[in-house]
Amino acid sequence: MGILTINEFKDLSADDKHLVLVDARGGADAWDRYKSGHAKGAIFADLETDLSEKGADAAHGGRHPLPSPEKFSAYISAIGIQPSSTVVVYDDKNGANAAARLWWMLKSAGHEAVYVISGGIQALAAAGYEVVKGEGEQQQSSDYRFKEWIWPVVTMHEVAEAASKDDYLVIDVRENYRYRGESEPIDLVAGHIPGAVNVPYTTNLDDKGEFLPTSVLKKKYTTALDGRDPEKVIVHCGSGVTACHTLLALSDAGLGNASLYVGSWSEWSRNENSIATEN
Repeated sequence: MGILTINEFKDLSADDKHLVLVDARGGADAWDRYKSGHAKGAIFADLETDLSEKGADAAHGGRHPLPSPEKFSAYISAIGIQPSSTVVVYDDKNGANAAARLWWMLKSAGHEAVYVISGGIQALAAAGYEVVKGEGEQQQSSDYRFKEWIWPVVTMHEVAEAASKDDYLVIDVRENYRYRGESEPIDLVAGHIPGAVNVPYTTNLDDKGEFLPTSVLKKKYTTALDGRDPEKVIVHCGSGVTACHTLLALSDAGLGNASLYVGSWSEWSRNENSIATEN
C-alpha cells in the first residue's frame, strides 16, 4: 500500500512516533506556496531542486532528471529522515505532482515506509488539519545514505525498442490532447511515442481529486496491462514526474515493478525520434 486516505493518515499519525510529514511542491513559486499554507509540522521538498538535478539541455535526461543518490541522500539526511522513519508525503496537486515523485524516489532508495496522502493538502484542510504559514521548523539532521536507485528506470533507446514489441506496454500518462498532438503547452513538439498507449494520470482520481479505491485501480490496470508482466511495462509523462502518480497507483493495486522513463516526452521530443499524432 502506498496511498493513504485521510482516515488512514489520522490513525497512522496518532500511533507512529517516527513519522515525518513532507510537503512536496513543484514550480518556480513552490517555496512561496509552501510558506502561504502547509500542514503544521510538514517539511518542504522542492521538486525543482531537491527531487531533480536539471542539466543544461533537456534533450539529455528531460526536464526533471533524477538527482544523484549522493545528492538525494544529502537531502533526506538534512530533513531528518532515518531508516526507521515513516514518511508521509502530500502536495497541492492531488498527489499527482511532486508527492508521487518523492514517494518513488524514497522507494527506489530502499525506504520501505513511505506513503502519499490521497487528495493532498486540500483533503487535509477539509478534514480539519491545521494549516499554518511561514517557513516551517528547523529539523534535526540525520545521516541516511544509499548507493543506487533500485527501482527500474529505462533509457530513451530502451523505450523505443519496447514500444515496438507486443509483449511490452508503454503507458503515456499525459492528458489526452497532449498525447493526440493537438497542442503541447510545455515541450517543443506535440504528439506521442509511436506504440505508446494513453492512460491519463487523472483517471486515477475520482471527481473529488482523490485516488480511486485500490480495488478499482486494480481492475483498471489489470485491464490496461491485458495479461502483460508488470516488469514489461514502462510509464512516462512529460518529464518523469506525473508518471510516478501512475506508478504509485500500480503499486497500490499490487501491480508494481513497472519501469519509469525519467526523460519522458521532454527528452524524446528533443531528439531525432519518430513522433506519432492522432489528429
